[in-house]
Amino acid sequence: MLETAKKLERTVLVCYSNRKDKDNYHTEESLDELKFLAETAGAYVVKSFFQENERYDSRYMIGKGKVTEIAEFVQDNEISLVIFENELGYTQLRNLEQKIKCKIIDKSNLILDIFASNARTAQSKLQVELAQLEYTLPRLTRQWTHLSKQFGGIGTKGPGETQIETDRRMIGRRISALKEKLLRVSEQRKTQAAERGRFFRISLVGYTNVGKSTLLNSLTNADVYVENKLFATLDTSTRSLEISVGKRGKAKYPKKVLISDTVGFIKNLPHDLIESFKSTLAEVVESDLLLHVIDASNGSFREQMEVVRDTLEEIGAGGKKIINVFNKVDLTGDDVLDEIRSEFKVGVFISAGKGLNMKMLMERIKSELTVGNTDRILRLKPDDHKNLSLIYKLAEVRDVKYLKNSIKVTFSTSDRNFSRLKNLQESKELQDN
Repeated sequence: MLETAKKLERTVLVCYSNRKDKDNYHTEESLDELKFLAETAGAYVVKSFFQENERYDSRYMIGKGKVTEIAEFVQDNEISLVIFENELGYTQLRNLEQKIKCKIIDKSNLILDIFASNARTAQSKLQVELAQLEYTLPRLTRQWTHLSKQFGGIGTKGPGETQIETDRRMIGRRISALKEKLLRVSEQRKTQAAERGRFFRISLVGYTNVGKSTLLNSLTNADVYVENKLFATLDTSTRSLEISVGKRGKAKYPKKVLISDTVGFIKNLPHDLIESFKSTLAEVVESDLLLHVIDASNGSFREQMEVVRDTLEEIGAGGKKIINVFNKVDLTGDDVLDEIRSEFKVGVFISAGKGLNMKMLMERIKSELTVGNTDRILRLKPDDHKNLSLIYKLAEVRDVKYLKNSIKVTFSTSDRNFSRLKNLQESKELQDN
């Protein structure tokens, strides 16, 4: 029988840390996440190297002695790939490859590779290709050095530079074409978003692999793809959720909201990737409420929360109303959980996988649906059942009276939804209570 299983690349991980440089300050725990990323991409991690040094080496990122140590390990252990936690410039990549004698990539390149493998829809494939090309463009020089420097002398300097410029033009044209396609997709998405505008919209945000898709499935009985790996979800999945609203002693009516699962964030997520996925992440910007899903069992959850907050700021969603949802409490020790509860008193603590405390989360969502609502009275034409149905979707109905010449509806809703009613409908008279 033929062997069809993909052979795992034997891989070494490297992380450089500099306490004086915020962009290059890491802890050894960073290697754990990098290992998870590498394994997600299909690598077999043999060893990890960590170096903390206040002197930055512009040639190799790490010190020359550490480069020699890694090169010897690579040669002795048949290593085919070295992955750096730190972002490397093309000169550093070239120098490292010359010394270590194997393929070198950085974390950004690794993430792009994972995104490319997980892209399913036409939109996500376009977004990933755009990010890959924008990542590759400034690094073209190192890919063509063999053409201009292998032999030297007369007649050998031109072809390399010519090939570089040719490739730059080709990539530049492809980048422009991809941006135009994504712009058209974005316009289509805006049209779809306008149709969803009358509903209360919720987005699930959070670090990658914290259980957002599992939570969406638990809330809506959906069948969104779930797997214990990083970036399993790239495309936004939107499902409807019905929540019964109404005061005690009054009839309760189902109110439809839309809830969306979005791509997870990660530390040092490539800027080009964020830019490319802005049309997808626009769902977050346009949402009425964000559920920030947090893995309570992860000892680095505070740092992950900070990464999510920074990314939300970058995409223009920093001022959104947020509920912190601490997931995986079944995997968290009681002492740790008590400490988190003490620090985050208004958080909601659940296990999406086990279905724990989901009712409590629903109550918090319900409270956000009605916060800031004002009582209103609306009079409809006697046969205007379409608009009556719309009011049920957008508001908490208190009372309905069928009069001789009209339907009198008493309800509670936000100023925003009241404006939607006035803007979308023409067959009624509106007045505040």
